[in-house]
Amino acid sequence: MMITKMNSGFRALSAGVALSLLLMAVPNAYAATPKDTLVEGFAFDDILSMDPAEAYELSAAEITGNTYSLLVRLDINDTSKIKGDLAESWTVSDDHLTYTFKLKPGLKFASGNPITAEDVAWSFERVIKLDKSPAFILTQFGLTGDNVTEKAKATDPNTFTFTVDKPYAPSFVLNCLTATVAEVVDKKLVLQHVKPATPSADYKYDNDFGNSWLKTGFAGSGPFKLREWRANEAVVLERNDNYYGEKPKLARVIYRFMKESSAQRLALENGDIDVARNLSPTDLASVEKNPQLASTNAPKGTIYYISLNQKNPNLAKPEVQQAFKYLVDYDAIGKTLIKGVGEVHQTFEPKGLLGALDENPFKLDVAKAKELLAKAGLPDGFSVTMDARSIEPDTGIATAIQQTLGQAGIKVEIIPGDGKQKLTKYRARNHDIYYGQWGNDYWDPHSNADTFTNNPDNSDAGTNKTLAWRNAWTTPELDKQTKAALFEVDTDKRAAMYREIQKKYLEASPFVFLYQQTEVAGYRKDIKDFKLGPSFDTNFVWPISK
Repeated sequence: MMITKMNSGFRALSAGVALSLLLMAVPNAYAATPKDTLVEGFAFDDILSMDPAEAYELSAAEITGNTYSLLVRLDINDTSKIKGDLAESWTVSDDHLTYTFKLKPGLKFASGNPITAEDVAWSFERVIKLDKSPAFILTQFGLTGDNVTEKAKATDPNTFTFTVDKPYAPSFVLNCLTATVAEVVDKKLVLQHVKPATPSADYKYDNDFGNSWLKTGFAGSGPFKLREWRANEAVVLERNDNYYGEKPKLARVIYRFMKESSAQRLALENGDIDVARNLSPTDLASVEKNPQLASTNAPKGTIYYISLNQKNPNLAKPEVQQAFKYLVDYDAIGKTLIKGVGEVHQTFEPKGLLGALDENPFKLDVAKAKELLAKAGLPDGFSVTMDARSIEPDTGIATAIQQTLGQAGIKVEIIPGDGKQKLTKYRARNHDIYYGQWGNDYWDPHSNADTFTNNPDNSDAGTNKTLAWRNAWTTPELDKQTKAALFEVDTDKRAAMYREIQKKYLEASPFVFLYQQTEVAGYRKDIKDFKLGPSFDTNFVWPISK
């Protein structure tokens, strides 16, 4: 009776009150979620900002992917294709330098403000001038704070032109524009929340382009709008009734922060949540045996790895880097810790992407690792620290690697923490060993090839903060080969170029690639059309109903 009354009255409650009721639910007490609300258990402790110009974490990208629109999107039914979102059509000049987009007519932001080409142009401008972590996805086309208003501009209210500096393969440029950093913000709304800034040598503009507000605010036009984000507590989305496409069937989506797999499984079984997003192999098996529940999975373009900071003189030795690759029990990890949620994969391009190398040459070989350590002048090993996120299967995998490294005399202290803590330390290059994950910024092989090879300025003041930079590693020859692949329009030849780069990377690099994610989720059987996408920003919730 109490459940029935709560459900019938829920629609009249504000999202904030509704959220409070759901968050207060006792984990072991049945508390059915409302029919117009989807509740997901999700470990999103990596979120640092909701501003598309700044957000660079996997969980944040999932949220903005559901709340902001782009000029073009990846076609999740055929990832070799791009489809229009705000753009009705587009053309590419014969010299492959100018891209012209025509917007769909009559579009509106969630605020009710019209979407114009000027909003698109200003969204590009603020990304370039703020120059936050994901800005390189656009600056790589020659955009600077000085030229962006000419290179990315509105030529009329419904026409946006984008001029790049070199004749890249058009598929590469368009794939980059599907990245979350290219999401379009409501210029008129954001300008109401701009804060003044003091120009300096590092930042020459007199305002923050609304960045302080957009860290937790919202100025988008996607199917849902962001109502609230409480760090390590909840993210609340509400239906955007101004959305130009097919309207979401649900009134709201609530992501409840739940760190432990077992807690998610219990909440799912009890009906406290509709979807469990971070299930361990053991809990996934339990879900699959429950007649009230179902599960789904999808191969993901997310790679898990450990990286060795070259600022540490021991880790900077090539023999040590190779030794690490022989001190992981890939078979054991694959059969137990990632069973059903991942597949052993030892290169940086995920399977399913153009040019991915499907070779796993390394296996646990302590004797070979000891020989390499001896050549490096470290026959007795050394002590080192490893940063790892306090979430499964990360903790279990980090512990397993700690144990096998110990067999060769490498004593590892694991430093656990939440996603925000680990990422902040990693981005400051203050780690020894980092265990983490990386998902493509856009569905093109250059996304991963670039971040793992490109490091033009290895100083701490370097602004191109790729994964190679974060680990203080430079590889000029591979970087040169990666850039050359950008201009190859023959698909087969381009794929071969990326395979060659990966082969050389296996021979010498401070990265140990562990596995490719198979994303899984458990859900209650009254959930309809729940589907996991191929990338971290394509887990779309607007088609879902109950």
